[in-house]
Amino acid sequence: MSALSQERHTPQYGVEVLPQLTNYPVKAGALLFQGGIAVLNGGWADKGQVATGLVALGRIEKTIDNSTGANGTQNVPVRQGVFKFGNSAAADAIALVNVGSDCFLVDDQTVALTNGGGTRSRAGKIINVEPDGVWVLLGVGL
Repeated sequence: MSALSQERHTPQYGVEVLPQLTNYPVKAGALLFQGGIAVLNGGWADKGQVATGLVALGRIEKTIDNSTGANGTQNVPVRQGVFKFGNSAAADAIALVNVGSDCFLVDDQTVALTNGGGTRSRAGKIINVEPDGVWVLLGVGL
């Protein structure tokens, strides 16, 4: 898969059990699409991408266009929980045998089995794998 260019329906698995909706200040120049993976990038909310040092926050709940704004000009609502995202391919594809393992960010809608040789940040825990995607537990401290 490739990074989002529009909003995406990202299903949630199970029942909400934590106060999971939090607002984060958005990074300068960021365009965040509803349904994508939100991360903290240098202390600011950004979209999931290949980079180190990112902290996966959860699912973006509302599209926010801060492409011409400064750091913190806008806030984005983010929900923690278990969500279905796209599976990577080839040697980085996640399989059912990987349930319980960590997965890693490829972009704002795709996760991979490996850290890409130390180039990718952790996305979350693999909860389940289906033919059309991977269920991932996302959130701060999860």
